Amino acid sequence: MRKVKVEDAVGMILCHDVTKVVPGEFKGPAFKKGHLIKQEDIEELLKLGKDHLYIWECGNDLLHENDAALRMAKASIGQGIEYSQPSEGKVSLIAARPGLLKVNAKKLCAVNMIDEVSFATRHTNQVVEKGDIVAGTRVIPLTVKKEKIEAVEELCLDGGPLLEVKKMRQLKVGLITTGNEVYYGRIKDKFSPVVKKKMARYGCEVLWHELMYDDAEQIKEKIVDFINQGAQMVITTGGMSVDPDDVTPTGVKSTGAELVTYGSPVLPGAMFLLAYLGEVPIMGLPACVMYFKATVFDLVLPRVLAGEKITRKDIAMMGHGGLCMNCKECQYPNCPFGK
Repeated sequence: MRKVKVEDAVGMILCHDVTKVVPGEFKGPAFKKGHLIKQEDIEELLKLGKDHLYIWECGNDLLHENDAALRMAKASIGQGIEYSQPSEGKVSLIAARPGLLKVNAKKLCAVNMIDEVSFATRHTNQVVEKGDIVAGTRVIPLTVKKEKIEAVEELCLDGGPLLEVKKMRQLKVGLITTGNEVYYGRIKDKFSPVVKKKMARYGCEVLWHELMYDDAEQIKEKIVDFINQGAQMVITTGGMSVDPDDVTPTGVKSTGAELVTYGSPVLPGAMFLLAYLGEVPIMGLPACVMYFKATVFDLVLPRVLAGEKITRKDIAMMGHGGLCMNCKECQYPNCPFGK
């Protein structure tokens, strides 16, 4: 590209967008890359503060910012992601469906280590809706060496995608509400409606629901019974503390399920339980799920619905960002919790 005075640019091709800003009214390109500059454009360009322009004279070893951003976007995306056309050097990556956003953070870091490249994303493991912007990419200068973008492409295409949106399954759920105080009608069950509401958000149906007293053997039998009837997930509420009468973890373990964790480094949610009986996840929810808008349950559930088999290491990693700040007005998920 070549820098020329605006008055000398008539008949030349603009190689960058020229932005116009009217506070509170408009921000966008007044002239786009590729525009053929005419005599009548000169006055407007001068009003926009442009005494000089960059004119397109790009060699074979260089890429324009728009072309570079577009190539990076195309190389980075997996299923469930689409991209916009370049605007002022930037390409937006957009969720093409609702689901769970997955970002390969290690690969993202490697991409951003390449000089003059900028690739920004949302945090991984966020639930997104169709049309949400999940990332943006661009290069810093107006033109960039082609070899740098080729390096980005090589990184992105090696192994799995840098970005994808996983579909979330709509599972059939069995719910067991434990506690003598609820079973015998001493207090009202306020836990089950909270769980059912959270499941309904993701299109999951609670097809089986049982109130049970605190008996480990009965809890075990009911879990197995639900799974035999076709439950694809079993959730238990209550009885998750270390009190002698709280026997829900014992009931879950006695099914023969593979215990991933009883306890988590997430607050609220320390007494959370996760196990698998075959491929069926079993979750034991502590009482905090009933009272807090966001707990460990809200971090684990979307990943399970996206088909991930959660490991002990996955749970351990949740400690980073797993401290709820107990804000006066909860803004979750638009806050640092779980990120």
